[in-house]
Amino acid sequence: MISFGILGAADIAPLALIHPCMNEPRATVSVIGARSQDNATGFARYHKIPNVAGNYAEVINHESCNAIYNPLPISHHVEWSIAALQAGKHVLCEKSLASNAEQARRMATAAADNGLILMDAFHYRYHPLFIHAKKIYDSGDLGEIQSIDAVFSVSGITNPDDIRLNFATAGGVTMDIGCYPISWVRHLSEAEPDVISANAIVGPPNVDLMLEASMQLPGDIKASILGDMRPNGRFRADIVVTGSLGTMTVVNPLAPQMGHRLTIEIGGERQDLSFDRRPSYSYQLDAFIQAVKTDTPPLTDGEDAVKQMMVIDQCYTAAGLPKRGAGNAETN
Repeated sequence: MISFGILGAADIAPLALIHPCMNEPRATVSVIGARSQDNATGFARYHKIPNVAGNYAEVINHESCNAIYNPLPISHHVEWSIAALQAGKHVLCEKSLASNAEQARRMATAAADNGLILMDAFHYRYHPLFIHAKKIYDSGDLGEIQSIDAVFSVSGITNPDDIRLNFATAGGVTMDIGCYPISWVRHLSEAEPDVISANAIVGPPNVDLMLEASMQLPGDIKASILGDMRPNGRFRADIVVTGSLGTMTVVNPLAPQMGHRLTIEIGGERQDLSFDRRPSYSYQLDAFIQAVKTDTPPLTDGEDAVKQMMVIDQCYTAAGLPKRGAGNAETN
């Protein structure tokens, strides 16, 4: 049995972990701690979590849990994830895993040194939709792959106090939703792209509201990514793969449970596919349990997260912006 401790009363926690655990006899949530004792107590009461800790350290060291879920601001991922790993707890950490690649490397090293699982919470990777898209990509049915274009945009964040608009908490669209298109490109191609150029629109100082990048993959494959959280935006999440024989379009690889479509167009013929509506977060929990049970790194482990963060760092450099966690903004 995996028993989770949750760090913070984050809005994502019910969807990402608590609800999946309700339908999973092999996992439960046993303890939570937050900055505010009142918030933690109220959250625990509402979600029927049996134990409330006084702070994050008490969660990590609580005897009831053997795994930690870390949905704290990204600037706090490295400190508390490493603390959990050093305390002998497996870690499921929200993405982006760290503020930059160097921090991600420290986290991956801590997991390896302690023989524990560190999982970057890219839940989409474990859903049948993306797994099937990967099979098509690898099958050769599309011919020689020429390009991958990936986009994730949402309606803009308007609260100036939101951590995603704060450089000191590792904010920025590329850290938040823009990390998905980068991950989609990496995991479809199973290759690490070189960032050729990037352009960003900045809101608060050094915080990207939009960032688009052009990339080069091995085999002369072009890739482009776009993350956008500017005001008055609209939801869009899709991947388009173009090959010499046809195209594949994946609509909503992010959360297929909310509706999705996989379209293959080859030789003038079109095929539309869909898969089950079981939440991607439940598949992620399955993968985490399997990784712990078999002591086998998941597809989005610490080493993969280091590579992911290296691409994000490249994007910021190419756009003329500082890496997160740099200079005076370092909070860990």
